[in-house]
Amino acid sequence: MIDLTLKKIFILLLMVFLQKANAQFFRGVGIFAAGDHSAHMYTNKDAGQKDPEVDVANNFPYNAYYPNSHISHEYFSWGAGIFAELLNRDRLRWQTELEYTHKGAKEKELIDPFIGTRAGGFSTNKYTYFQWNNYLKFYNPIGFSSHWYLMPGIRLEYLFKKSVSAFTPYAGNMPLIFFSGNVGLGYEFPITKTIYGFTEYHWNPDILSHKKDNVTYRNRTFELRVGVMYRPRKRNIDDCNAPKYHGPAY
Repeated sequence: MIDLTLKKIFILLLMVFLQKANAQFFRGVGIFAAGDHSAHMYTNKDAGQKDPEVDVANNFPYNAYYPNSHISHEYFSWGAGIFAELLNRDRLRWQTELEYTHKGAKEKELIDPFIGTRAGGFSTNKYTYFQWNNYLKFYNPIGFSSHWYLMPGIRLEYLFKKSVSAFTPYAGNMPLIFFSGNVGLGYEFPITKTIYGFTEYHWNPDILSHKKDNVTYRNRTFELRVGVMYRPRKRNIDDCNAPKYHGPAY
């Protein structure tokens, strides 16, 4: 009987603790849609072996010519996500989110690497990702409940599917799970007392380069977001158990 009573007390205290922790920790939830553009950057470290007088038939250093060092053309696509905002700080928040997004590059394949002949048109290397993104949000209040904020963070990426048609030995070798960096700048403004709109612009580069043979390559993405956020009124979050004043006649 005593053990049962202690268990009930423990469960009750745990529920009270979790309720208070949630009230102090949770700030809001939101959704966003995004337009993005990305490109690939290649560096061939064997390019110094190129020799215009080389005997093509016998001494052609193929690895020095393919792939050539270059930056692809931009690939434009879209993404969408949901997020939660956490931490009870006026100037600092933690945002954690799940995002579905597309990245890629528009390329002209090398038909003859030695003389530099390229394909006549562009082909597109496409990648679809599920991402778990985490940022710190540093707010700069400017009045009237509107804010600028800075969002440094990191993205954990899972490569869901891909379609690769240029520089396939390299572009087709992107890792299944990877991480990339992020720096974002956002602006938030009130729509109602609990609903806020926002727009953000993100720079999202691979932190580490991928490597195959003596070639390094990496992705870089820029992302423009618009979205809405539900943020409970502050007194309902921070003072959920506090007594309320009902007026002198109460």
